[in-house]
Amino acid sequence: MEPGMNRYKPNSLTLKGAVSLGTGVMIGAGIFALLGQVAELAGGLFPTVFLIGAIVTAFSAYSYIKFSNTYPSAGGIAMYLEKAYGKGLITGFGALLMAFSMVINESLVARTFGTYTIQLFNIEEGSFLVPLLGVGLLVFAFVVNISGNRVIEEFSSFMAFIKIAGIAIFGIAGLWLADFSFTSTSPDTTVTTTEEYLASIALAVLAYKGFTTITNSGSEIDNPHQNVSRAIVISIAICTIVYLLAALAVAGNLTLPQIIQAKNFALAEAARPAFGNFGLWFTVILAIIATTSGIIASVFAVSRMLAMLTDMHLVPHKHFDMPGNVQKHTLVYTVVVAILLTIFFDLSRIASLGAIFYLVMDIIIHWGLLRHMREDIDIKPYIVITAIALDAVILSSLLLIKASTDTLLVVVALIGMLLIFVGEKIFLHLRSDQE
Repeated sequence: MEPGMNRYKPNSLTLKGAVSLGTGVMIGAGIFALLGQVAELAGGLFPTVFLIGAIVTAFSAYSYIKFSNTYPSAGGIAMYLEKAYGKGLITGFGALLMAFSMVINESLVARTFGTYTIQLFNIEEGSFLVPLLGVGLLVFAFVVNISGNRVIEEFSSFMAFIKIAGIAIFGIAGLWLADFSFTSTSPDTTVTTTEEYLASIALAVLAYKGFTTITNSGSEIDNPHQNVSRAIVISIAICTIVYLLAALAVAGNLTLPQIIQAKNFALAEAARPAFGNFGLWFTVILAIIATTSGIIASVFAVSRMLAMLTDMHLVPHKHFDMPGNVQKHTLVYTVVVAILLTIFFDLSRIASLGAIFYLVMDIIIHWGLLRHMREDIDIKPYIVITAIALDAVILSSLLLIKASTDTLLVVVALIGMLLIFVGEKIFLHLRSDQE
């Protein structure tokens, strides 16, 4: 039995609940927070980026599906890394990268919640209310998460249905009003380089990465050896359709300069000419629902992975006299770090930082499967190699673009990864001395 498994209840999440958690994280951040940023990099072709992002994600998901079919676990990615690399430095480093990317994603969603909410009151985007509203959402997510799996599943399922149906309605109605034109309302006069287009795909992949949260509830999902992989495939398919509908609707109702100017709330801006005030309210309420369920699902997943890392003795843990078990403590840590990021970072930097951390971790997962697990798991090596190559190309492009436009972000990302690596190495060394 895995360490700490007595805290995780087998069969406490259904297939529908797992899909709700996956789509909750993806749609919460993906289309509302990232559409405008993708358009800024990719130009008028930005709707195609979400389709290509889905293809890249499909190759990436292959490794997670293979791992989950063999080793369904409450620790998800942490346990996959442990199977491939053992309980050592690479496992701790990779798992912490994933944990931090998920916490970064939570702050991205929290700020998106604030950014969309203030559209109802004609408040400027730079208002202090944006981070304040985001912090309030994170606190609410914490309260829901300490209520138990069934509450989370029922809440997530209800929210998932509303937001998927709502965005589909927005997309179809927007395309209808645009006479089903799949191009922007004005010619795209911007020049998009290959590197910019590839970098935009990296952000689109971030919009799909929520499928990995499903793996973190592996041992809690009913019939996990089959339903974890099913939930992953269904979640990616649903989000691909939703993203394409929304992106095409925005492209059909706004010019590219308008999309870029309103990049942090592009869907709300597209609703103004298409539907008037009613459309604005509809879209903002939809964004509130999507971001709320996204935060809840993400906090649910990352707290379990951190608890598993603690059980595996790969990260330090302090109780700080808090009541409850380790999992409750990791909920607190997760929300506190997300709150700090929400207060001090803007949406663009949060998204890029999360993409960098996630893609590095993703490559580590693929390499571990290809290099160390081929005798235990039946795989098609060319699919894993393709996934590694695609990740490497879009990550390199993102780093190159950000190095020329936001050098500080790249420096922060590299220093952050170095600190995680060195900190994990020191912790493991001290622990080995104590033992």
